[in-house]
This record gives sequence, structure tokens and C-alpha cells, in this order.
Amino acid sequence: MNQLALHELHQQLGAHFTVVNGAEVVAHYGDTTAERDALRGAVGVIDLSCRSRLCITGADRVKFLHGQVTNDVHRLHTGEGCYAALVNAKGKMHSDLNIYHLAEELLLDFEPGYSAAIAQRLEKYVITEDVQLLDAAPHYGLLSVQGPRAAETVTALRLDWKLPEKGLMFATLDDTTLGRLYLMNQARTGANGFDLFVPTAALGAVFDKLVAAAKSLGGRACGWAALEVARIEAGIPRFGQDMDESNLPPEAGIEARAISYSKGCYIGQEVIARIRTYGQVAKTLRGLRLPADLATLPAWGDKLFVDGKEVGQLTSVVPGFALGYVRKEHNAPGNQVALSSADVNYTVAVEAIPA
Repeated sequence: MNQLALHELHQQLGAHFTVVNGAEVVAHYGDTTAERDALRGAVGVIDLSCRSRLCITGADRVKFLHGQVTNDVHRLHTGEGCYAALVNAKGKMHSDLNIYHLAEELLLDFEPGYSAAIAQRLEKYVITEDVQLLDAAPHYGLLSVQGPRAAETVTALRLDWKLPEKGLMFATLDDTTLGRLYLMNQARTGANGFDLFVPTAALGAVFDKLVAAAKSLGGRACGWAALEVARIEAGIPRFGQDMDESNLPPEAGIEARAISYSKGCYIGQEVIARIRTYGQVAKTLRGLRLPADLATLPAWGDKLFVDGKEVGQLTSVVPGFALGYVRKEHNAPGNQVALSSADVNYTVAVEAIPA
């Protein structure tokens, strides 16, 4: 297990820990409901240093990565980023990625525990290109500030940078005390949010300042559990939970954000372009409105039925709402499907998720 650099600091705050795909995370600080409410109504500070971080350097880095992912890396200028999928030749996903164009490198941010697999996948296609892959996780931590008062919380650090206003844009700052910092506009719960990539040596100091600022604004430190509730309620899929190596990007509802149909060739492009040209995928991720008074929540993998025929399954669940795949014949918003969970059947309504 990869332990958090700030493990002892979190422990002093009353943290309870869990493991996500081999990486330690703070599950919660004792009150998941209050933490979720902070993310929705004020602001939450989350240590996401569990996430994978790779840097790509070398003169051919942009050209190389452009030919590997579904989105347009060529169009990015320094200070800009994009969301993309990394797929195989059959169009099936290896991962989703946040890609940031730094001055001398490309930074990839993705789910915990996938660094080795993604590095291996990319290195497979390095032939003569001037490209090097580096694991940034030992050198930089990741602190996320999410919620309506995220901008105020980051501003309270009193650092000399302008907050990036558009999604996936970022600012860079060289601070004499903290080192080089990166501030990304990254809304992880469907509302306002920022990610801060911070040198490991300065991580504790920045975390303390952010938590103090958040508390002054009605917020608090938050854990993985609250973040999961907030992102599910916002209808945002997560790789490893709502999509995996068996899925095509258009199935997972990330097509509008992750795929460019005007860029040049990349691994898996023919399959994805064919889907767009000739028809829909067989199933699509949808929101599912659950009864509000369930005594026991359904679970990942619980099945959906229409007239006794299986038409889908759940992937993420919170009280009142779930995400799950529904076959194309039945996934129009407003349709009713039956959910079978723990030998109990009830009806749920299909909803669209944000593009």
C-alpha cells in the first residue's frame, strides 16, 4: 500500500483511512454527512495525493500523446488542459485522463493505482520518439478544494497568482518558500473546484492553510467517502467504478468531454469513429432515480429489468440516486425500469447525466 505523505497529519485530525486500488486515502474524519454537506454548501479540502500522476517530457511529447488519446492535445497551449480517454485498438478504455500542458512537460492526472499500467501502455508505442515518462507522485502531492466557496478558499492562501477561470486551465507560481505550485480549475463534484499540485515538502503547510481558510468559510477537511457521494449525485462517472477496461468511451457518457472527432489518427480511432457514423452503442451510462425511503441501498452490479429481461446494472449508489448502464432500447430519460436488489424489486426512473 502507498501511504499518504500526510498520514500523521490526517491522523491528528481524526482521520479514518481506507485503500483505493492499492493507495491509501482518508475515508472520512468522523462525519461523512457533514463533509458531504460542506462540499455541496460551502467548501471541502481533500487530500487526493492517492491519485496517479505521470509527466511526459521530451521534444516529441505533444505529438506522441496526441496519437495515443481521444482528445486533441495539439490544440493545447501552456496553461491549458483537456480531458481524454486512453483506449486500445478495439476502442476499449485503459483509463481516463486529465492532461495539462506545462511549459516543458505534459502532466497526466488519473485514478489511483494505475501509474504502472498506463506507463507500460504508453511506453509500448514509443519507437523512435524523444519521449520520457516520469512518475511525479513522489515529488508532488495533490490537494483538491471543492464547493461553492472554493475560489475564496484558494484566494485565502494569499499567493500571487490569478485563479484560472475556465475548466482545466491552470496557473503556475514559483514561490520562494513553497516551491513551484500548479493551480488547476478542476470541478470534481459538478460545482466549483480547484486542484493544487504542491511539492511534497510543502504539502503539509498548504493543507493546513487551506483547511483553516475552509473552516472560516463554513467548510472543513473532507474524505474520499464524501467526495464519492458528491460526484455520484452530480452524475460524474469514475474510472474503476462506473467504467473500466470493458467499456467504450461513448458508453460511459464522456464522449462530449473526452473525444475530438476532428483530430488526426490515434490508437482506437477507427472503432470510435465507426460508432459515431453507424449508430449508438448497445448500452449507455444513465442516472437512476431511486425511491427515497429504501431501508437498504442497492449495490454495485445489481440488475435492471424490463418485462423480466435484463437490460442493465448499477455501478454507483447513494441514497435516492444511482448510476448504471441501461441498454439503448430502454435508456431514454423518463423510462421506467425494474431494479432487483437483495431479492426485492422496485421501479426506478432513468435520467440523463451531464455531458
